[in-house]
Amino acid sequence: MTADKDWVHKVTPPTNSPEQPLPCIARQPILTADENVIGYELFFRQNPDQRYFNADADSATSAIISSLNLMGTGVLCDGQLAFINCTQGMLAKESFFLLSRDEVVIEIQETVEPNEDILRECKLLNEAGYVLALDNFVPGDPREALVPFARFIKVDTKKVYGDQAALLVSKYGQGCLMLAQKVETREHFLNAKKHGFVRFQGYFFRYPEGLGIRQIPANQATYVRLLSAVSKSVLDFDEIETLIKHEPSLCYRLLRYLNSPFLGLSSPILSVRHALTLLGEKESAKWIRLATTLVMGQDRPSDLILSSLVRARFCELIAPKVDYAGSDLFLMGMLSLMDAILAAPIGLILEELSLEQNIKEQLLGSRTGKKTRLSPIYDLMVAREEGDWERATQLGKQLNLSLCFIAETSNESMRWAHALTSGLSNNVQ
Repeated sequence: MTADKDWVHKVTPPTNSPEQPLPCIARQPILTADENVIGYELFFRQNPDQRYFNADADSATSAIISSLNLMGTGVLCDGQLAFINCTQGMLAKESFFLLSRDEVVIEIQETVEPNEDILRECKLLNEAGYVLALDNFVPGDPREALVPFARFIKVDTKKVYGDQAALLVSKYGQGCLMLAQKVETREHFLNAKKHGFVRFQGYFFRYPEGLGIRQIPANQATYVRLLSAVSKSVLDFDEIETLIKHEPSLCYRLLRYLNSPFLGLSSPILSVRHALTLLGEKESAKWIRLATTLVMGQDRPSDLILSSLVRARFCELIAPKVDYAGSDLFLMGMLSLMDAILAAPIGLILEELSLEQNIKEQLLGSRTGKKTRLSPIYDLMVAREEGDWERATQLGKQLNLSLCFIAETSNESMRWAHALTSGLSNNVQ
């Protein structure tokens, strides 16, 4: 559109010099009432000295825009909307016109004063087709003059709850999509729905309570390649191991199958390769054909599957630099979300698997707060995902990992997982 061309030349794109590390990336999902992910709020921090995050809000938002231009929402948000924090200063810089209007939601922060200049900038963004959200909205909010330009109104339902929350929904819900923030439990989620919210942000779906077991979504491209691999006259276990590690569903099924009583295995399974070796070529090929037949035709990977792959790859990449007691860190990362994927307590799931003891203790300990030998690695994995950079810095020092390395490894893990879930794993080494 002409409007875009009129504005792009006024903006100087934020850049990263070759010497500067990419910013650390974290994201929090935004979902519909039926728990479909429609976008992610992105959290970035610059890391100028590789040890501390010393960036103001404008610099963090500039890093978001720079990274979106570099990597795209396909990688950072799995093709969904990117919700980006917007300060008073960033509105004045008009940098958002560098981004596609169809891929972003601009969140107007509570610190923004709705003066004439801000009203004008919001109107220009609105007329150019950009979607706006009002973040941390409260009763009597001074940004009420910006409501006509907003598509989303976000409410921190830990601070605004009960009748107050319901009144906000009643007042603004006809013209805006009301979004409940900081929804951390299923009970909280159900209460927010009861009050009329239609969009939800938080990790409530990561630890489901009282739900039935559901199928793990399948990566069809991986299954096709697996069927091809086990049809060869001589099996290549390296190839098969790589493909299985790309698909959490197969990895879990394989470990559960090996723990079946009729196999009578006495030693714990140390890795996917160990599992395949115990089975042997004939039984491995038979099992893979059966498993792929059972799960072919399911939907594309969900956000949980993508997150489990990011976690697994992150742990695998840091393994050469940390003391991991010989444990398969890829497996630990992948199984870390299996209770949410299967909607079952982690204890029940682990009873079905014969795992190396350090991994089993850590997966159980992560739910109870008990620390294990692998806890610093596991905690770093979670801190990276949640954008807790202060905690990531502390754990990085404990593990002798620079924050620059953590940030770059995090970004690489996201690119790798996205490529797999987009059916591009042939291009990933």
